[in-house]
Amino acid sequence: MSASSLNALEKRTAVSLASIFAFRMLGLFMLMPVLAIYGDNLTGFSPLWIGLAIGAYGLTQALLQIPMGWLSDKYGRKRVIVAGLLVFALGSVVAALAESVYMLTLGRALQGMGAIAAAVLALAADLSRDEQRPKVMAVIGMCIGLSFALAMLLGPMIAASFGVSGIFWLTAVLAVVGILIVLTVVPTAVNRAPKGDTTAALADIKNLIRNSQLARLDIGVMLLHLTLTTVFVALPGQLITDGLAATEHWKLYIPVLLLGFVFMVPIMIIAIKKQKEKQAFVGSIALIVASLMTMTLFAHSSWAIALCMLGYFIAFNYLEATMPAMISRMSPPHQKGSAMGVFSSSQFFGAFLGGILGGFIAEVDSAQAVFAAAALVGVIWLAIAWGMQVPPKSKLVSLLTELESEQQAETLAAKFATLNGVIEATVVLEENRSYLKVSDKEFDLQQAKQVAQLA
Repeated sequence: MSASSLNALEKRTAVSLASIFAFRMLGLFMLMPVLAIYGDNLTGFSPLWIGLAIGAYGLTQALLQIPMGWLSDKYGRKRVIVAGLLVFALGSVVAALAESVYMLTLGRALQGMGAIAAAVLALAADLSRDEQRPKVMAVIGMCIGLSFALAMLLGPMIAASFGVSGIFWLTAVLAVVGILIVLTVVPTAVNRAPKGDTTAALADIKNLIRNSQLARLDIGVMLLHLTLTTVFVALPGQLITDGLAATEHWKLYIPVLLLGFVFMVPIMIIAIKKQKEKQAFVGSIALIVASLMTMTLFAHSSWAIALCMLGYFIAFNYLEATMPAMISRMSPPHQKGSAMGVFSSSQFFGAFLGGILGGFIAEVDSAQAVFAAAALVGVIWLAIAWGMQVPPKSKLVSLLTELESEQQAETLAAKFATLNGVIEATVVLEENRSYLKVSDKEFDLQQAKQVAQLA
């Protein structure tokens, strides 16, 4: 098997873990385009509580993402994933049986308590080689994106036939299917990947938060998902006001999402080839602002909304795809797991804040005011991102090194730093592992392995 391709174990890992992620996110996403429409028969219904119900899972996800990663280190990835899916299924059942918006919000919060993202990504890292890990992660990321598109299609259809409770029952079933996949298909691994590469460490988090460049991305992903959740609190109702029946909403969502992916790809290719990543990044935020402001002005036309949402999702897809890669490039080599933990928590917290913001404004004002507020959030993000610095494109290489003293580790790090193509070298004595940020064109892996063996 070529080192440049996934082996059988890695393919099985990528597909099985991606399916678990997709099933879980499908259930969460299906609610977004329908709850504001079909939840009006719940006791206590109000736009604010609908916003809270949509965003509640984000708060518990944000709070538990890092602790669940720690638990997977201590008790095993599969156990934590199965436990998380059981809690997620319980939350889905509570929400399906809910007769009030308060109980439904509780169910959504319980869903979020099944915060398995960190454990799933850590298991993916355990079961993949360093050089193939980005491909495995890319498969998982692609399936999450596809699940969002599928949710926009299935959510309105299921809600029209079975109500909101039908979505939650299906979500519970998908969680059980996910558990079966974990137990029967997902390979088993003793935690093999280095911790710094996979899960968060509390000692690292304070330093990462103080890093201004990483903080810009953490705040950015929070504001990105804040705008998404805010918009979907009011968008379904506005489309109905504009004459598009709830059962027809998929005819707008699906083309917009698919074209958003199609138009995003050339932007990404050009940005990388021309080394214009910052310009593309800032330009995408500006496109979000322009799309939401235009939607505020022309909210009474479903065609105008469709065009505005197309612009929004072109930018959203580009930013969603590039920010995790930037986090990986900017974070210290042995703190990538911690950096991704902070990033993921920020993302989910943004969804929670978006539900509150959208629900509050929808309750006291109009859908247009909701869109305008989301646009203002984009303006704030644009100001924050303006000073961002994009690091040179690099690759992370992790090498096992047998070390006995801190002095030996310092000597080895100095030797690595002299090698061609090495941008940064970090040797972690406690893990017996070295992390190298390298320029792929100049770096010689065999030479680095020889240096590691001579340590």
